[in-house]
Amino acid sequence: MRRRVFIGLAAITGTAWPLAIPALLGGAATAWPFNAYAQLQEPRRLIGVLMGFAEADPDSQILLADFQAALKRLGWGEDRNLRMEVRWGAGDANHIKALANELVALQPDAILAQTTPVAKALAGETKSIPIVFVTVSDPIGSGLASSLTNPGGNITGFTFVEPAMGGKWVELLKEVAPSTSRTALLFNPTTAPPLAFYMPSIEAACASTNVTLRTAPVHGKDEIEGVIAGEASNSGGSLIVMPDAFNAANRGLITASAARHRVPAIYGNNFVNSGGLIYYGPNFPESFQLGAGYIDRILRGARPRDLPIQLPTKFDLAINLKTAKALGLSVSPTLLARADEVIE
Repeated sequence: MRRRVFIGLAAITGTAWPLAIPALLGGAATAWPFNAYAQLQEPRRLIGVLMGFAEADPDSQILLADFQAALKRLGWGEDRNLRMEVRWGAGDANHIKALANELVALQPDAILAQTTPVAKALAGETKSIPIVFVTVSDPIGSGLASSLTNPGGNITGFTFVEPAMGGKWVELLKEVAPSTSRTALLFNPTTAPPLAFYMPSIEAACASTNVTLRTAPVHGKDEIEGVIAGEASNSGGSLIVMPDAFNAANRGLITASAARHRVPAIYGNNFVNSGGLIYYGPNFPESFQLGAGYIDRILRGARPRDLPIQLPTKFDLAINLKTAKALGLSVSPTLLARADEVIE
């Protein structure tokens, strides 16, 4: 008999019978069942995430958690209205391309892309699915956007460096290791951002500090040891480990080799917790949190072309004093006072 009443009310109101329950029962007592029913009916949006780094990398797991937490604060949770598909490129260009194809085939509502190779791989797979990138160096030079203020397509996001940062790496390396007279840029051409973006500031800083510069491209991890050993063969050698998904995937090998050969190194990704000497670069958690903000706006109707590409606003300096001591380096109180993080 009760079901017939529901059906009769539905016929009168022109609504499906579950939605007619509040009208039948009335009052505040029925608000919770109605809201619960509406919540159950809230559609789940699909977000793709393609990380350039390895899944086993603890720092990358923290960044992903920062992204998820920021989305939750904005009202998007996997327990309610969101589904997330995460893939890990591990600094392998071919693997990244395959994963980009896989994610695009799922037709997500938006994709978060970490690193330049990831963003470029996704850009090659879709011109319609919104893409928000983080930790990309030169989106214009990489062909990801026509301008910072008007990206002009389905891609926007947050850069993590500015051209002058290259010169800062040289200056800091010289400050922490004053005997530095030459340095090598360690990078993988298939996964690193365009080197031309950094070179003017690096070359200018090397000229002003009397440091000889050489580029040291590597294509596999078996080549890393040779580059670092080459810098150790003469006094004054040092290393600038460029921001690169390949380098991040091999952080343990790089920091261990630098320690073994006693080569001072500055890192474009934060490796100080893995034994790296010094890091200077953007605040990565901030980038992922801001990326969540753009994803939120896109899910609510914004278009990537209307969201300007933003430059980093906060840079971190981190120093590992234990590594400095092992290398026989004395870090000045002035430099320590400027550091955001000191590992002792």
